[in-house]
Amino acid sequence: MAEVTQDRVLAELEKAGLVPVFNHTDSTVAKNVLDACYRGGVRVFEFTNRGENALFVFEDLVQHAKKYEDLLLGIGTIFSAEDAEKFVGVGAKFVVSPAMIPEMAHYCASENVLWVPGCGTVTEIHQALELGAKVVKAFPGNVLGPGFVKSVTAVFPKVPIMPTGGVAPKEENLKAWFDAGVTCVGMGSKLISAEMLDSEDYEGVTDLVKRTIHTISALRK
Repeated sequence: MAEVTQDRVLAELEKAGLVPVFNHTDSTVAKNVLDACYRGGVRVFEFTNRGENALFVFEDLVQHAKKYEDLLLGIGTIFSAEDAEKFVGVGAKFVVSPAMIPEMAHYCASENVLWVPGCGTVTEIHQALELGAKVVKAFPGNVLGPGFVKSVTAVFPKVPIMPTGGVAPKEENLKAWFDAGVTCVGMGSKLISAEMLDSEDYEGVTDLVKRTIHTISALRK
């Protein structure tokens, strides 16, 4: 894989349209989900830092993902530069936070790692841009809604926005977000449900991912 710069990750986010957001305490399940998403067309995947063994599972996932030369694996739910450093140290190619945290901006800039801060106001987005953010996460998306994105893009027309929360793999929902001006969407349990995991329906995950990417592609035309 070519050097993974911030601009490279940003370009892949814009191209992808969909970023699965996933966490599990069992690394075997995490690897199966990653494989299923990759088969469905995913090339950017966010694992979230939840649970005491998240670093261990993520490190295992990074090693597993080496067989996919075009896959970018990042870490989410990061609240400090210290945690960002731990995950970047084992291979995270981008760092996502639910909040806008200056110390994370400084750390990620020093390592040339894409930082995706969670923002819920115009003020936070402005502050994030001042700190060097190249893309922002609209969070929580289920509270903010597409209307927030539409208003923000009127003020910051060139800022890539990725909502997470409140995004569903249904055409009506996706149309509302992309019509509002999002660059890509993060999707968790609505894409990879507990029912699918319980029944080990990884082919179902692949199929839903594939259909969702197809829907997004059609909406962008």
